[in-house]
Amino acid sequence: MTVPHHPREHQRTILITGGAGFIGSHTVVQLLNLGKRLVIVDNLCNSSEEALHRAQALSHNSRGSLIFHEVDLLDGVELQKVFDLYTFSACIHFAGLKAVGESSQIPLGYYQTNVTGTLNLVQLLQKHNCRNLIFSSSATVYGLPTSNKPIREDAPTGAMNPYGRTKQYIEEILQDTAASEPNEWNIILLRYFNPVGAHESGRIGEDPNGTPNNLMPYVAQVAIGRRPIINVFGNDYDTIDGTGVRDYIHIEDLASGHVAALKKIEIVTRSNKNLGCVPYNLGTGCGYSVMEMINNMSEVVGHSLPYTITERRPGDVATVIADPSLAERELGWKAEKTLKDMCRDLWRWQTMNPKGYSGSELDSLHSIASPLTPLPRRHSCMTLPLMAPISTTKATTTMKLASSPLIAKNIDRKSSPTFFDSAYSPANSPRPARTAKKAHLNAF
Repeated sequence: MTVPHHPREHQRTILITGGAGFIGSHTVVQLLNLGKRLVIVDNLCNSSEEALHRAQALSHNSRGSLIFHEVDLLDGVELQKVFDLYTFSACIHFAGLKAVGESSQIPLGYYQTNVTGTLNLVQLLQKHNCRNLIFSSSATVYGLPTSNKPIREDAPTGAMNPYGRTKQYIEEILQDTAASEPNEWNIILLRYFNPVGAHESGRIGEDPNGTPNNLMPYVAQVAIGRRPIINVFGNDYDTIDGTGVRDYIHIEDLASGHVAALKKIEIVTRSNKNLGCVPYNLGTGCGYSVMEMINNMSEVVGHSLPYTITERRPGDVATVIADPSLAERELGWKAEKTLKDMCRDLWRWQTMNPKGYSGSELDSLHSIASPLTPLPRRHSCMTLPLMAPISTTKATTTMKLASSPLIAKNIDRKSSPTFFDSAYSPANSPRPARTAKKAHLNAF
């Protein structure tokens, strides 16, 4: 793959924030395979650059390209410089903190990182005339379901924790933004249910920092011997076996949902129309209990996994299942992977990468793509600043260009003007010309 020396002189580019994360990296692989030109922005707070190395190695389309910038969305100056380098045709926004429990311990950090980071991003998208956005939302925006029926997109929202509220508030911000500029924005809100599994190659997967917050990564770590026992929170729910039922979706299906959303925006743009701001559920429409997940994973592993029944957790409900029919009708998307696929692919990832990206992979990328940029040391998300450094400058920054392999280059810094000294508004931000919209299509 080649990387242009002057990006603005070539075809337009898709911006992906948080592209080194679990969902982002799997989406990157699918977009590279479609020949897309991608720019990844990630601060590596809860992700690894190694995921991007492997994602690029998994691509089989030489037309695709990937450029990585290690930038925090809270740093408006550095983010502005990324926008100055490229003409973006669309943005997929994954970046953010995502641990429900942690969000209750450091709510201000979650509001600052998720909401303020998104504000910085959307203002720059508006300023640079890129009004095509796919937002990584969550089923947590629905709060406590009022019944066991599958949840539709028109169900009331009412998130029950700071993490969920950041997603809900961002959705409302994006809805207000689209409404403020009628017939300009194409915003798709993708409400995920429970992503599990890994890429079928075993090369990329979920690598949580510390104790996993979700069921299946925890189950996999018990299966590999990193943790002693699985805690099952409650077995007295009104479900098939008394344990909670959730809608689990394979990560590859979830990634393909983003591709479908991008294609939807392309089609709408070609017809010279606009979506406004539209939510879609991404789930299977089928629910599995905690014990069904443990038993299926045990079958794949080849032996029973130890578990213990403990007290219910506050706020947990019996059943949460998606109604994904709107995405099937309007995006042409439907989950295809089975529960067995989820467990097999998760176990393959776990056995090939017992310590995640920090350990040795059986078929290491380092053996086929060398030299590589040294991997950054992991750090706690709690070290993120509580005040956005939107007016600071740095002496140097590193821009990592992914050709084959990734290349590290130092970019000299000049003194930067203070960014966001005043909020951008429809009055002083460019509106897309109707004739220009058709020209944007070549970027998809």
